[in-house]
Amino acid sequence: MDVVELCEIGMLIAFGVSWPFNIVKSLRSRTAKGKSCLFEFIVIAGYILGVTGKFIFFSRTGVLAYSVWFYFLDIIMVTIDLVLYFRNTKLDKMMEKEEQLVDEA
Repeated sequence: MDVVELCEIGMLIAFGVSWPFNIVKSLRSRTAKGKSCLFEFIVIAGYILGVTGKFIFFSRTGVLAYSVWFYFLDIIMVTIDLVLYFRNTKLDKMMEKEEQLVDEA
């Protein structure tokens, strides 16, 4: 493992550290307000491009970089937060319906 790969792993860890906090916030808040589904899809697309580059490098050299595992971990965390976004969107709609029923009563 060289300095370039260590820097890349450091970058992935730095980005990856934020996702557990985001996941916990999504679980506790039970709302999708203030979240961006598009942003999370763009982040996942970026990670997939990074992984694709690693596999292209692997196909040419036979060397699979250690950093690929950090890409997969980050993709998993963003995907979890994205699933929570859709769950929370559903909860938001249910809350809006309940509020409408209370207002009508």
